[in-house]
Amino acid sequence: MDRQRSWSPEPESGISIEFVEANGLTFEVAQMEPASGESDHLALCLHGFPELHYSWRNQMPLLAEMGYRVWAPNMRGYGQTTRPHAVRDYGMDHLTQDVAGLIDASGAKSVTLIAHDWGGIIAWAFAIAKIRPLERLVIMNLPHPKVLERELKRWEQLRKSWYVFFFQLPWLPEKRLGSNNGKNIGELFVKTSCNPERFGPEERAVYAAAAAQPGAPRAMVNYYRAAMKHRGLVELGNYRVDIPTLMIWGEEDVALNIHCTEGTEEWVSDLTLKRLPNVSHWVQQDAPEQVNAILSDWLPAAS
Repeated sequence: MDRQRSWSPEPESGISIEFVEANGLTFEVAQMEPASGESDHLALCLHGFPELHYSWRNQMPLLAEMGYRVWAPNMRGYGQTTRPHAVRDYGMDHLTQDVAGLIDASGAKSVTLIAHDWGGIIAWAFAIAKIRPLERLVIMNLPHPKVLERELKRWEQLRKSWYVFFFQLPWLPEKRLGSNNGKNIGELFVKTSCNPERFGPEERAVYAAAAAQPGAPRAMVNYYRAAMKHRGLVELGNYRVDIPTLMIWGEEDVALNIHCTEGTEEWVSDLTLKRLPNVSHWVQQDAPEQVNAILSDWLPAAS
């Protein structure tokens, strides 16, 4: 069956949308080949809530120019990727195996994992558990799980996390998210961004169309339900990450307080932290030039 694509990049962008079979699902993946031709080094970009592969549109050309083969999948339940129904289907064991399956499907010999928000939750678990070897890890606006655990015991962060508890309610959260033909999702970016002009009518329309798909809002919310109801599904051992790790953090994050960046070095032996003032949670979309400059300086050219 020919699937409708969630995003149709301009042909001159060099970005294509492909469907990839991995971990028993079909993933809608934005792909870009390196400027130098073929590469065995994959840059795998994981989006967050309530985003899409589209959120990496400004980083993909840079990564390809640096010699990386770039894949940005729509995560399970998003866009035209397979949308399982049950809450248990969104448990961390399944989510990390999705990443493993995509890496295996790519055939890449080296992998750099780049992630934002919910993608970051998955990426931290994937790297800590060493499910597949990684060269480097880049996390944007999502704390190490032990740091988040600490901050959730404090009122400042607990207050910001109110929506996580709201998402545990039946049917109401998805109804709210999907109402107005998904336009509420596009408006969410505008209302919480430091640079709302980055989310113009075109950008909002892409997110709204994806959120208006049957079952999409429920899938988005099920990530949060599974996180609360089905814990400890991936063995994280000592919680340490020993590969080079870059954290990029927009300081004006409505969901995560700035203390979520503090103490990460206790768990990550080779950490680089870059804080961006006057930038929101949607860091790679809100400040793509600054994020790309950091990536360009920190990441080595792919060999």
